[in-house]
Amino acid sequence: MSLMKCFDCAWAEEVVDAVGVCHHCGVGVCLRHCHVALEPGHRLAGVGQSTLARPARELTCLTCHFAMAPVQQAEAKRSVH
Repeated sequence: MSLMKCFDCAWAEEVVDAVGVCHHCGVGVCLRHCHVALEPGHRLAGVGQSTLARPARELTCLTCHFAMAPVQQAEAKRSVH
């Protein structure tokens, strides 16, 4: 049986099992190359949507996480380096 490997580790010529897949782009990610956030859950309700009482977990690769980060967060990262 073959397990999914982390895309970013494979790019660096390392072999590390993935713990999940990116919610946005679908690549396999290990714990070192993922970001886990709690996002409000939504469910369709009639013609609209309702927010669920508890947040849901959303796993993304670091590339997607930083690409979708608010501008202020991205600018703060750049000013630190």
